[in-house]
Amino acid sequence: MGSWKSHVRARLQQRDQTEKHPYVGVFTSLSQLEELFEIRKQILDEFQCQSLEGAGAAAEKNTRILQLQLRETEHLSEKLSQTVSDLTTVLHLKEAELQYLQSRMSQYRQEAQNHARMSNTLKVTLSEFEFTIECQSKELAALCTEQQGLKETLAQACREKDELLQRWMEEKREEADRLNKYNDAQERWQRLAKQLKRRLHKEMEKE
Repeated sequence: MGSWKSHVRARLQQRDQTEKHPYVGVFTSLSQLEELFEIRKQILDEFQCQSLEGAGAAAEKNTRILQLQLRETEHLSEKLSQTVSDLTTVLHLKEAELQYLQSRMSQYRQEAQNHARMSNTLKVTLSEFEFTIECQSKELAALCTEQQGLKETLAQACREKDELLQRWMEEKREEADRLNKYNDAQERWQRLAKQLKRRLHKEMEKE
C-alpha cells in the first residue's frame, strides 16, 4: 500500500514543479517592478517640482523621459498584473483539481483498505478451503487404499469361489459317474435276476 502513496506524492510534487514553481519568479518580478514604479514615480514628482521651480529645458526633457519610462513601467505592470491574475486563476483551478484528486485519493485509499480487508478474508477462506481439500485428499487416499484392499480381497474371493465351484462341479461329475455306474450295475443285476427267474420257472415247470 505504501508504494502507490509514494507514487501519487511524487506525481503531485512533479506537477507542482512543472505548473506552480516556475511562476514564483513572476511574483518576484512583479514586486520588483512595483518598487521600481514607485521609485520612478517619486523621481518624476521631484522633477516636476523642479521643473515648476526652474522650468529648465533639461528638466522637461528628463521629465518626458521619465514619463515614457513610467508609462512603460505601467504597461509592464498591467501586463504582469494580468499575467498574475491569469496565473492566480490557474492556481485556483489547480488547487480545486488538487482537492478533487485528494478526495479521489481518499476514496481510492478507502477502496484499497476495503479490498485489503476482502483480500485478507479471502485468504483466510482460501486457507480453510486448502485445509479442507488437504483433509479430503488424505481421506480420499485412505479410501483408495481401502478400496484397493477390498478389490484384492474380492478378487481373492472370486478366485476361491471359482475354485470351489470347479471342485463342486468335479465332485458332482464324479458323483454322477458313480450314480451312472450304480444304475448300470442295478440294471445288469435286474436283467440277471429276471433271467434267473425265468430259468428257475422253466425248471420248476419241467419237474
